[in-house]
Amino acid sequence: MPSAMADQPRLEIIKDNPIGNGLDAFRASFHTVYRKISRIPDVLGQLDQEALRKLIRAFLRAAQNLTAADLLPATRLRGTLRDDLLRLELSLRSDDFDLDRIKPLLSAALADHLDDALIWDRVYDAVAESTPPPRPIASSFRQTPWLRNTGSFANSSEHRRYVDNALKEELGPMYVDLRDFHKTYFGHVPNLETASKMFFKDCLESSSPLFDNGWRGWPEEAKQDDVLSWFADFTEALAAFAESYNSAPAHKRRPLAKPDEPISGSVAKRKMDIGFVDDPSAGKTSRCDWTQILVPGELKSNPSADTPSEARLDLGRYAREVLAAQDTRRFVLGFTLCGSLMRIWMFDRLGGIASEQFDINKDGLRFVSTILEFLWMSEEELGFDPTIMTAKGQRFIEIKRDGTTERLILDGLMKRARCIAGRATTCWKAHGEEDPDALLVRLAKGAVHVARYYHHETVRVRNADDDVQNNVRKGLDVTKATNYRQNRSPLSPSTSAAGLSRAGRSNSIAGSKRSSHEAGAPLPPSKRPCSTSPTKAGSDALPNRVHRRVILADWGIPIYEAGSREALLAALADCIEGHESLRRKAGLLHRDISIGNLMVSKDNCGFLIDLDLAIKEQRVSASGAKGKTGTRAFMAIGALLGEQHSFMHDLESFFWVLFWICIHCDGPGEGKVVAQFDKWNYADAEELAKLKLGTVSDEDIFRKTTEESFTEYYRSLVPWVNTLRKVVFPGGGRWKTEDSGLYDEMRGILEKARKDPSVSAAE
Repeated sequence: MPSAMADQPRLEIIKDNPIGNGLDAFRASFHTVYRKISRIPDVLGQLDQEALRKLIRAFLRAAQNLTAADLLPATRLRGTLRDDLLRLELSLRSDDFDLDRIKPLLSAALADHLDDALIWDRVYDAVAESTPPPRPIASSFRQTPWLRNTGSFANSSEHRRYVDNALKEELGPMYVDLRDFHKTYFGHVPNLETASKMFFKDCLESSSPLFDNGWRGWPEEAKQDDVLSWFADFTEALAAFAESYNSAPAHKRRPLAKPDEPISGSVAKRKMDIGFVDDPSAGKTSRCDWTQILVPGELKSNPSADTPSEARLDLGRYAREVLAAQDTRRFVLGFTLCGSLMRIWMFDRLGGIASEQFDINKDGLRFVSTILEFLWMSEEELGFDPTIMTAKGQRFIEIKRDGTTERLILDGLMKRARCIAGRATTCWKAHGEEDPDALLVRLAKGAVHVARYYHHETVRVRNADDDVQNNVRKGLDVTKATNYRQNRSPLSPSTSAAGLSRAGRSNSIAGSKRSSHEAGAPLPPSKRPCSTSPTKAGSDALPNRVHRRVILADWGIPIYEAGSREALLAALADCIEGHESLRRKAGLLHRDISIGNLMVSKDNCGFLIDLDLAIKEQRVSASGAKGKTGTRAFMAIGALLGEQHSFMHDLESFFWVLFWICIHCDGPGEGKVVAQFDKWNYADAEELAKLKLGTVSDEDIFRKTTEESFTEYYRSLVPWVNTLRKVVFPGGGRWKTEDSGLYDEMRGILEKARKDPSVSAAE
């Protein structure tokens, strides 16, 4: 390999970012221990393997903190040299790692006079010749990238400082100043124009005009509390007018102002400045929860606060709570008011878009029209799903299958992803209107312990496929946004072509009456349309998501709600068998093993659900989708580092599921937040890989962790989880070669644990 230093840009990075005192602590520690030996090569030659391994690890950790490591390019992969250093550190535990080849690097780092160029040259030599060979890392062409998503947190406190970073990543660029926004979303409200002009005319011509070169009573300094009070009073008066208007629509709504009181229904305490609720009797300070919020609003005193990190992020936080609390909501409309500058927003499964900004003290009629729109819009116009209907106190959907229309009654919500952008899976338990067993008519032989397929369809709203670009956004062209070009990276691959997104929003409806350990078809014949690849779609293809429903013949409860320790272990073993069956019979890798996707039927059989991230094991290209999300707490170390996905990664995820349940659940049911592990939801991929490897690499540390962290209910599983650790992480390290025998080993350990008297004792 040619010298890494031959590349002139790298030399410039090294020159501009000197090592300086970045290795001082490492060097001082070394010289303190080995001060009696003057020559560095003599010291390195006398160290035993374990001492040399510790010295190498100490250097690699110090080097990862150097500024240049984050700027210098990686050797063979995308990313930086810091990524290579991390991979080198993680491979140190391998028995056949050649420690001697790192000695030239250590000699350069410990020399009396540091030569930055030489040190980085030695670093490149070391990472380029790693032994054993690194596991295959999937190229961007073969692997859809992982994205962080706020819907993937597990047992999280959802502290704002952590959630905000993930929410920014989830939303991506939010496009503003779309000129046709108002006409697109507010152009169909009956009587709006006439009523708005009538009210505004009264404001102009009354004996004490409310509007005269601006609104009367508008706070001169636009302090938030003063603006809030004025805004609440004004919207209250307009709401009263709306109710008295002869041709007013039947929708009765009221403004709500609660800047200092958390709104109930969220995981963490969340406050909202102002909004509109569905309670016609509500006063502006009435108590409410997120299920009642129709339109959230955010007020800022500073006109310049309309930025991605201030008002826009605050409003996005509220939109997330609304979407999470309202299981039939497709999108959320809201507004920001920064000083007297107002902007209307819409949040959907792609992110956020906004209208042009206008000054309410200069365009009073538009302000009146906007507020009246929020009060009079239909539920569908506010973002509710019109295909979920209500009659006789029951919610239901209708599907067309085999030439006939079937009505499915929704018994209750089972799962709703707490996110804005993404797949946003929603899952209900349902039954047929007349014959619940009708859902079992068409079953085919296939994988065992995998939820069986019954029907799938693309949801249609107003006689059109319900996608984001054409239906939710009604063809609004985000390329006309003033900030579109500045948010487009010329190097970033395009996302899937409009209308062809693989990762469409998933609405799953589970049937009843049959357990999934019997044979059934795990997938529809063609559940998802193929995505256009980035290379074929072109760099200007806009992202899109399609609203789809998949109906399954099986339902159950999440595995952490299993009625006993024995039931939990048996169900986990069943799910491992289901994973193996899915792989062998259908050639699929699940890739999203988590506590929400492992289920237990009423007869205590375990089965897998949610194949949205599943791929053919031998695929040759990526889906073309913008990215995939998963619950990071359960992701395998190698998957976090970008390795090409293997069934071994999924088997490791089963281990993390059991480990997590034992820490967070003190019996069947929803788990608690544990501060020590809360950070696993928010750490970046490399940091989390280190945290996980540090947890399992040393038996004494692992036993101490489990004995201190496992709940009383699961304390008897400590030795068995440790036994499982030994086969999943042989020698305390990651697997070196794929081994299908691990399926049987893991199931065997779970079966022995289930029969252990201390595990099966009365609970």
